[in-house]
Amino acid sequence: MADNNNNTDLFFQELQGSRNSLSFKEFFYLCLGRWWWFALSLVLVLGAGVAYILRTPPVYTRSASLLIKEENGGGGALSDAAGVMGDLNLFRTKTNVNNEMQSLQSPAVMMDVVKRLGLNVSYSTEGRFHSEVLYGQDRPYEVSFADLGDNEGVSFTISPGDDGSLLLEDFVYDGEKQHVSVSTKPGAEADTPAGRIRVDLAPGAEGIYGQEVYVSKGGVQAVAEAYSKKLSVGLNDDESTVINLSIEDVCPQRAEDVLNTLIAVYNEDWIKDKNQIAVSTSMFIDDRLAVIEKELGSVDEDISAYKSENLLPDVQAAASMYMTQSSETSAQILELSTRLAMTRYVRNYLASNTSENQLLPANSGIQSSAIEQQIAEYNRLQLQRNNLVANSSESNPLVVDMDESLKTMRGAIISSVDNHIETLNTQIAALEHSERQTSERIAENPGQGRYLLSVERQQMVMESLYLFLLQKREENELSQAFTAYNTRVITPPMGSMIPTAPSTKKILMVAFVLGLLIPMAIIYLLESMNTRVRGRKDLENLTLPFAGEIPLSVPGGMRAKFSRLSPSRRRKLTEQGAGEIVIKQGSRNVVNEAFRVLRTNLEFMMDAGEAEKGCRVCLFTSFNVGSGKTFLAANTAACFALKGKKVLAIDCDLRKASLSVYAGSPSRGISDYLARRCDDVSSLIVTSPNLKTFDLLPVGTMPPNPAELLAEPRFAELVGALRKDYDYIFIDCPPIEMVADTQIVDRVVDRTLFVVRAGLLERDMLQVLQDNYDKKRFRNMVMVLNGTDAGEGRYGYRYGYKYGYHYGYSNGSDHYYGK
Repeated sequence: MADNNNNTDLFFQELQGSRNSLSFKEFFYLCLGRWWWFALSLVLVLGAGVAYILRTPPVYTRSASLLIKEENGGGGALSDAAGVMGDLNLFRTKTNVNNEMQSLQSPAVMMDVVKRLGLNVSYSTEGRFHSEVLYGQDRPYEVSFADLGDNEGVSFTISPGDDGSLLLEDFVYDGEKQHVSVSTKPGAEADTPAGRIRVDLAPGAEGIYGQEVYVSKGGVQAVAEAYSKKLSVGLNDDESTVINLSIEDVCPQRAEDVLNTLIAVYNEDWIKDKNQIAVSTSMFIDDRLAVIEKELGSVDEDISAYKSENLLPDVQAAASMYMTQSSETSAQILELSTRLAMTRYVRNYLASNTSENQLLPANSGIQSSAIEQQIAEYNRLQLQRNNLVANSSESNPLVVDMDESLKTMRGAIISSVDNHIETLNTQIAALEHSERQTSERIAENPGQGRYLLSVERQQMVMESLYLFLLQKREENELSQAFTAYNTRVITPPMGSMIPTAPSTKKILMVAFVLGLLIPMAIIYLLESMNTRVRGRKDLENLTLPFAGEIPLSVPGGMRAKFSRLSPSRRRKLTEQGAGEIVIKQGSRNVVNEAFRVLRTNLEFMMDAGEAEKGCRVCLFTSFNVGSGKTFLAANTAACFALKGKKVLAIDCDLRKASLSVYAGSPSRGISDYLARRCDDVSSLIVTSPNLKTFDLLPVGTMPPNPAELLAEPRFAELVGALRKDYDYIFIDCPPIEMVADTQIVDRVVDRTLFVVRAGLLERDMLQVLQDNYDKKRFRNMVMVLNGTDAGEGRYGYRYGYKYGYHYGYSNGSDHYYGK
């Protein structure tokens, strides 16, 4: 017994695995059988996609290409004029493309763009499917807000009145909707919940003055952030300095204006930063020139007065023989003295309090690359500090930190200048020592000559320094005059008039795919959750003999509609057709051919197993009510009768008397015979008017004790007596799980035909059916599958009976099958 149970469990597991598998071909037929699901899904999803496309405002993309000029070798602000003006560059800078990209994406730049274009105030009107933006020449009004700040928002509608007035209503201010209507004239200020508002008529837009316009003012910062998110900035490739700018907007003209204004604001800020250093240098040079001019005039007056007073001759002519020897030394002292003077000037400027938080003079002639580099780094940090102070305050922690850094850098520069002064002094001392050795050779010259030589040398130093500063001042002026943008627009803002969003092709493609996937997913889910017998494939692993398969029979005009009905509605329609025989002489429809196959299989089984018996007695039963066993019993009997066999159908379902309906449900029948109210059974048998060899024994009176009547020996004696008069006897019995009638009747039959209704029996019950067969609880059990549907695809009626046949009835009479 244990081994038998183990084998049964193993069989059940294998049966479950085979039933749950779903091949592509089977799934395809399932979908094909529900083609109208796909048609409906495609219509709905594509309709939703078209509605989305129509309701969504089209978005356009505008792009521009910007070349960032490289400044190799210190192109600076004079890079464009270098070929004409010579090597007069004052500033040496290097443009970093990545930094320029960050500058273009700066929120401050975008806020300036929003303010210039007034993008924080938008105008729109209701279109056919969605709201349409009014911008530029299409804008009918220009609205100004006298009392609202830059970051305050409000929205309202403007409706034109009959007398030329304007009606302002539907205000939304501070997150609250206020139902207030304010009437005003164009050009006049009106008091509204959002303060004073003035509405002017925009020129050139008379065609849309009669429309209702929706006006919305947002915060400048919020609008700038929104446009910054729409803006895309990227390099064209890694090897070039071309920056690609693109932005998306529902208004293509507004997108082009944003890009043009963005480039203009960026260029202006770049020029502004460049000129700040030039202005600071110009102020420093002007101050130095004023001081040197005063000192040089004093030296000139001293030399002239001294020569006039002492009537000195030309000292240079007197000492010409010695000056040749010392000329080189004097020239070197002169150069070093000039550098020393400039270094001291810079040192004094650094040490003075007036230069605090000011830019240091760049390229001041110190001729020390280390000091000039320190000054350039100091100026860069000073610019950042001043910009930060301009946008915040000096108490900003970042400003305090930068002040500390600037103070440290200033000290480092002063220390470097002091070291440079010491170096220059050492060099000058060495040269003066060499000059003194030369001067000792002219000891005979008068002291006046030495005095004049010293004073004239000082004069030459002053003149050289004066000329040098004049040259630098001209260079600085030229740098401001010839300052050019470091960018060049390669491609101005432009783009296609075909919207980039919503993408009609993509949306419709996605909608089409979803329209196919949704019913496929539903079908797959329903198929996966379906626990009932669906067709022949679910019975393939049973060892119970299979006698035949009876397809679903519906009227020709109802076939398409019938496949879309619910199971309960189908069952109700089939019950309405109960009591009619669908087997017809000469009919070749699917149902008739299926019954002929069932008849052939039963003859083969009964001839092979019961050859010694004359009459064969067969019992029809099932697990469920509504399996169609009565229909099968009546039509199987009729099918045998068509072959000329003497057939009797007995209704042993004494509780419902379903088979008796085929005989008109007479008042007397087998129950009366078993209850001994009638002794002549032949008087109770009803002969079919169309099939003379087909008789039916109805139930008659509904008994209160059907099981007891069937258990009486009189029933077995009755069946034994009827065997002599008929070739086949078919008995219709109740379901086996509900009453004991079937087990009682099974004792007198030769074969049990167990009816399995597709779509009704739970697949878990197949194991019970297999156990009944294995344990031989019923005589010679065979299985009949009933109610398979050709439209179900995977499990439907497509395994047989289709070859050469059609679904309609040849005689033009269609019937539902009964229970």
